[in-house]
Order: sequence, then C-alpha cells, then structure tokens
Amino acid sequence: MESTFRYIGSSSLHQKLSIKIGTLEGENIGYSYEKLIEQPLLKFSGVYTEKTPPLKVKLQIFDNGVPVGLPVYTSHKYFTTRWSWNEWVTLSLNFTDISRTAVLGLTIYDCAGGREQMTVVGGTSISFFSTNGIFRQGLYDLKVWPQMEPDGTCNSSTPGKCPAAGISQMQRLSKLAKKHRNGQMEKIDWLDRLTFRELEVINEMEKRNSQFLYLMVEFPQVYINEKLYSVIHLEKNAKSVLTYAPKPKIVVVPDCEIYQENLVERKHHRLSRSARSGTSDRDVKPNAIVRDTLNSIVYRYSSTYPLSSEEQDIIWKYRFYLSSHKKALTKFLKCVNWETTTEVRQALELLKSWAPMDVEDALELLNSTFRHPDVRWYAITRLNEASDEYLLLYLLQLVQALKYESCNETCNLTARGLPDCKEIFQSYDDTTDVHLEDSEAENSSTPRNTVTGEATNRYQTTKVNNLANFLIQRACKNPTLANYLYWYLTIECEDERSLKKDSNISQMYDAVLRLFLHSLYKGTGEMKAMHAQLKEQQHFVDRLVTLVKIVAKESGNRKRKTEKFQQFLAESSTSNSAKFNFNHFGPIVFPLDPDVQIVGIVPEKVSLFKSALMPSKLTFRTTTGTDYVAIFKHGDDLRQDQLILQMITLMDKLLQKENLDLRLTPYRVLATSSKHGFMQYIDSVTVAEVLNTEGSIHNYFRKFNPCETGPFGIMPDIMDTYIKSCAGYCVITYLLGIGDRHLDNLLLTSSGKLFHIDFGYILGRDPKPMPPPMKLSKEMVEAMGGLTSEFYHTFRKLCYTAFLHLRRHANVMLNLFGLMVDASVPDIALEPDKSVKKVEDNLRLDLSDEEAVQHLQNLLDVSITAVMPALVEQIHKLAQYWRK
Repeated sequence: MESTFRYIGSSSLHQKLSIKIGTLEGENIGYSYEKLIEQPLLKFSGVYTEKTPPLKVKLQIFDNGVPVGLPVYTSHKYFTTRWSWNEWVTLSLNFTDISRTAVLGLTIYDCAGGREQMTVVGGTSISFFSTNGIFRQGLYDLKVWPQMEPDGTCNSSTPGKCPAAGISQMQRLSKLAKKHRNGQMEKIDWLDRLTFRELEVINEMEKRNSQFLYLMVEFPQVYINEKLYSVIHLEKNAKSVLTYAPKPKIVVVPDCEIYQENLVERKHHRLSRSARSGTSDRDVKPNAIVRDTLNSIVYRYSSTYPLSSEEQDIIWKYRFYLSSHKKALTKFLKCVNWETTTEVRQALELLKSWAPMDVEDALELLNSTFRHPDVRWYAITRLNEASDEYLLLYLLQLVQALKYESCNETCNLTARGLPDCKEIFQSYDDTTDVHLEDSEAENSSTPRNTVTGEATNRYQTTKVNNLANFLIQRACKNPTLANYLYWYLTIECEDERSLKKDSNISQMYDAVLRLFLHSLYKGTGEMKAMHAQLKEQQHFVDRLVTLVKIVAKESGNRKRKTEKFQQFLAESSTSNSAKFNFNHFGPIVFPLDPDVQIVGIVPEKVSLFKSALMPSKLTFRTTTGTDYVAIFKHGDDLRQDQLILQMITLMDKLLQKENLDLRLTPYRVLATSSKHGFMQYIDSVTVAEVLNTEGSIHNYFRKFNPCETGPFGIMPDIMDTYIKSCAGYCVITYLLGIGDRHLDNLLLTSSGKLFHIDFGYILGRDPKPMPPPMKLSKEMVEAMGGLTSEFYHTFRKLCYTAFLHLRRHANVMLNLFGLMVDASVPDIALEPDKSVKKVEDNLRLDLSDEEAVQHLQNLLDVSITAVMPALVEQIHKLAQYWRK
C-alpha cells in the first residue's frame, strides 16, 4: 500500500475546469395538484407527455450565494429509455479562480416545451472542496430536490450530499468505494468485480425506493507523469508575487577561462582514445545495462541528435563490439576527433572492417559534418550499391552535397584545357588535347569497386575518387541520370553566379559541369548521343523562353495573349525570325520526362492559366503518336516545388515498400532555371470548382463512375482511391509542414485521386492565421460519409499506418533535408539551421508507436473542428470572385 500523499496547489493549475455530467436515475414524482391548478400549461410539459423527456442541465458556480462567471449547459439531447449525457462540460473559470467556499449548482430543466417554456425539474449543489480543503475527484451521486433551484450557499437548501433517512447504506458504500479508488484498501481483482457488481444493485434499489432523482457527476482527476495527484486549495500570497529586491543577490563575475579548453577533460579524452587502449578495448563486452544504453543511442537517436561526451566515450569504448552493427557506424564517426592523428588512424582502420551500412544511412556521411575524404568515399562506395532508380531519388541532394567536397580537388580535375561553360555546347575542336587523371581515364565509364571488394584497397585511390566523379560515371551510363544531373548542375551554376556566393563553390559547379559534358563528348557513341540530346534540350528551352517573353509583353487580356501565343507557334515554321520551328523539330528528349521524345507543339491546344504569371499549358506531339501535356512556368522559381515533389515520390516508394499503396500522385517538376521550369499536367479539377459546378464531391464521382450497388452510388474502387489518397496527403503535408492550403490547390481526378499542388509555403510557414495541422475540410469528410461512417474510420486507420511507417524511415528523410540546408530553396534559406528540426518535430520520434497514434488522433480531431480555416476559405472564395 503506497503511503505517499501527492498533491498540487490549485493556484498552479492554469487550465479550465471541466465537470462530467453522467446519468440521471430514479423516479420523477411530477408536480403537485396545487401547482398544476396555478399553472395549467404544466400538464403539457415533457414530464407528463413523455416517459423520458428531453432534459438539460445548467451548471453555475456560486460563492457565498453569489453567481460567479457565466452559466454553461449540456448539449440538447433526446433520450430513449434513460437519461444519459456522458458529457464533459467546460466551466468558465480555471482551477486558480475557484475559491475555498465555491459551490457548484446544477439545475435540471425540462426543455420539451421549447426555450421559452422550460420548467425546472429539480436542483442540487455540491462544494468544490471537501471539509479538509481537498478538491473533489471522481464520481458522485447527487440527490436532486424536485422543483427547486440551488441557492449556492454553504448551508444550501438543495444539498447533493445529505444524511437523509433511507439512503445511509448508499452513502456508506460510496465512501468505501472512494477509499478503494484512492488505494486505501487492498485490491483483489476477483473479489472487487463481485463487490462492485453488488454495489450497483444496491444503489439501484436505493434510488428506486427513495422516490428521488439522482444525478451522477464526475470531477476531474489530475495526473502528472502518469501519477494521480490531489488538488489542495492554495492561493498565491500577494506579498510573494509583488517582490522587490533593492540589490541583486547574484553578482556576475566574468571568467577569463570560460571559453578555454578543459585540461582535465582533454587529458581524459586522450587517455581513453590512445592507441594503447585499443588492444584492451577489442575484447570488451558490455553488460546488460550498457547494452541497453548502446541500443538506445544507436537505434533510437535520430541522425540530428547530439551526443554528449559521456555517450561518445561509451561508444568509443565498445567500438569493436559495435562494429558488427551497421546502424552504429555514423554514431561512431561522430565520436571521432578528426584533429587528432592517432584517433583518426584508429577510426579509419576500424572503418575497413565495419559491417557495411545501408545506402540510406550513407547519405548522412555526405553532409557538412563529415569532411574527411576517406569517410566521404566510404559513403560513395555504399551509394554505388544503389540502383539507378533509387540514386535518382537522391540525385537532387547529392548535387547539393558537392558543396561539402574539397573544391580544390574537384576543380583540379578540369583545370586543364576544358572549355568554359558559356561555350559548352559549341563545336569541340578535335585537336584540343584534354587529359584526365590516369586513374580516372582507365575507369571513366565504369564505377569504382564497392565494399564487396577488398576492404584494404578501398581507400588507396581517394585522390580522384570523389562525389563528382561518382555522379559523372553513373550518369554517363544512364540517360535519365544524365538528363537530370545536367539540369541540376546548370541551375546551380546560374544560381551561384547570380547571387554572387562563394567563388570557390561557383568554380566547383562550373568545373563539374564541364567535366561531365566533356566525358559525354569524348565517350562512346551512346555518350555522344546523350551530349547531342542535352545540347538540343538547352537550345529548345532557350527558344521557348524567348517566345514566352514575347507573349508576356503583348497587350490585352489572357484570351488575347493566348491567341497571340498560338499565332506565334503556328508561324514559327515559316518565319525566319523565330529561328526555331516549334511545329516540327527533333525528336528531342523532353527534359521533364526523359522517357518521352517530343517532335512538336500543337498550337491550337496551347492555353494560358488564370494566375498572375499566366503559366503556359503546352501539348507536345511525341514519337509514339500520343500527346504529352506539360506546364511551362516563367517568372517563378520551381526548386521548392521540385524538392517537395521529390520527397512525396520518396515517401510513396517507402510506403509501397511496406505494401501500403495510398494512390498518391507525385507529378514531375523540373526547374530549368531559377526563373522557369516544367511541370507535368495531370487531368484534374480543383475541389473548389467541383463544389461550384457539381455541388459535392459525391456528385462529381457519380458523374464519371456511377454504380447503383456501390457506396453513395459510386464505384467502390473510386471511393477506395479517394480515401487512400486523402490519408496519404494528410500525413505527408503535415510532416513537410505545407501551408497555404485551400480548395483551389486541392485537385481531384475522375479516377478518385486527390492531390495537392502549389508548395509555396513549407516547413510550417503559412500566410493564413491559425492554420490547422492537417488540411481536412468538412467537404472532404462529407465525401467520406461523415465522421461516423466506416470510410472515415478507414481513413483514420490509414493515416495512423502511414505515419508509423514513415517514422520508421525518418533517417532517410532527415538526411535528405540535411543535405538541402545550403540550397537556394526559399523556405529553407529563411532558417537553414531549423529546417531539419521542423521535420523531426513533426515526426515525433520521442513518442512510442502507441503515443504517436494518439498524437495523430488529436491532430485529426483538432483539424476537423477548427473554425478559422473555414472562415479563411470563405475569404479566399470572395477574393477569387473579385479577381475574376
């Protein structure tokens, strides 16, 4: 039996006070004949017309008979066989506002006759604090005094707890049950179940025989760190609040050694990391407690979690034991002091025999934290194990990781004889003598040996085997990788020059781009074909930008500009001034999708969108005879959209790897410059347009996919796709902190897919006040059948499942964002040091799976009940109307 009494003062609880109204039991005796004669209309009240009339309870706080605060009511509810509210009602005051003499008055009204004819069924009252000054907790059965309202005094005429004859047995058992709940009695499960069952029977009989009504109420219980605390009445002392110290008690004295190295810690570090300790550490095995600590550090700490000096020491001590755990390698490398030669030598020697790490974890070794060339080359050998498909998922970040390479080493590869980037696609002079390093020339078209080879030979050629070489070698063997690598490097070269950043980084990107194009030009026939295709792509994009600029300068409205655009395209085949025939060209590999080869633009199908920048909707003819529709945006930086779509594509693959297909729509986006780029067009309509034209999402689905036997008259597959896509995008947009969500950037396809566009605000930024954590409007929930439907419950289950799966792959997402901290993405550039932390906070890696599900449940409930998003949506509709 625990004898500890845990308590907290009421002045420390700054939260609203809630009371649960449970059930009303007993017999309602009705009104006397005298009262019916005085008020004949009472015979039409619910007490006489219905067996269980609709009742409501008013809760009012009194202090010495004076009402305090506003009264609150239970919600209007119809009953069938018994009165049962089971509703928590939040009062108007906090715990800190409740005085020692405060009384809760409860009045039961018969509301069958409407608001103006509500009659009093009865009233009762109970003090908030017991005679010992302890706040009441748990369940209470309060006696209801018929046709009386509580007066709120200490000696009330309507006491809920009174020693009246005939119910002494009930009160005695209630006190014993309270002692049992408070742990003052020994608990025996089998006996307790029998006892409480008998108590319910006795209470029921007592209430029925008393000819009174009894209202069950529940006072809240306060839990702190999962332990029950009693609330005692405590008021702040005014003198302690308004304190004034004429002289400070703490005198700050500057310490001249505060920023200097601690010699004791330095000595301890050197002794523990010395080469002599390596022999003794080799056979050290952790005990159970240390093993649990190591498992917690290795498997529970995220990639961004800083290790304390004690944690670093314990990892170093058991490094040989951890060498068989592939997940422990990054934690071990973080413990190394890379300025100490002997320590570095030991670490690199152990790195050769360490269990090969996963490709996703190797991305962490390419960020700015790890600068040693051997460590970075080890990461490259692991990346070489990845297929081209997965390498393409990480390519955007790998190009950014080039900033953390040794610039001098990379630039030296291309310092001799390679043409400047401005002349990159001009005809090469075959007599130009360009030599690569010997080790690179021998292996220019094949990747280096990976960790499957001899470990001792892995680090002997680090002089030229850097990340730039790895990307070039892999891209030279895959046209798709070559396509995206070219555009990613091109935009970085342009960006570095325009923003006047670090000249070394600018030179590095120029050097890598020149080396890449030269490798293609001097390579095999397939490589030369890739080089020619990239040249044609660049020429096509430059001509298209010129044409779009001409159209933008044309006078007139959107319709006029569209007609002019179509005219320019049609005349380009005959006009010599256009310098490019947009009707028939190529075939050219389409930069947005290298699997597609375009041969012309259909002029009559070109249109401009209504937004301020008027993006162009272009329909391309392909070599297969089909049309490919894409959007070309000029005047907008698409790199932020490009990053978010890449993350959505990655998350989609991670979920499908877990056998969870949420029918996402990760459309393609490619920034060809900081001012223009392509976006894949998906045949769809905005949810706002669906609601305006069809009235509801159900009507839209029924229009294209009717089914008499299906749910809501819709084909089952369509509803299944809709529910899954809603769940997927709710979780993903929450994790990435995508803001500025409204019904005009939510799109629907006729196949049931819902997806998001326009990612101008990410990582928690939002121009709208008080945005909900998830975009889940009432129209979307209504399309699921409402909050009580089976589809909505399926939607919630899918949200929980997707959230838990993505949490298990948190490291790869955090590593990819970690490589983007120095990229020119607007919302990351605002707070580069906090961008990864924002994603990690949304993942809630500090919670267990059960706690994470509960956290997501709360987010969904808050998002559905939020009022401000609905108001902002109406304002947005009004703004769109005036804009049109």
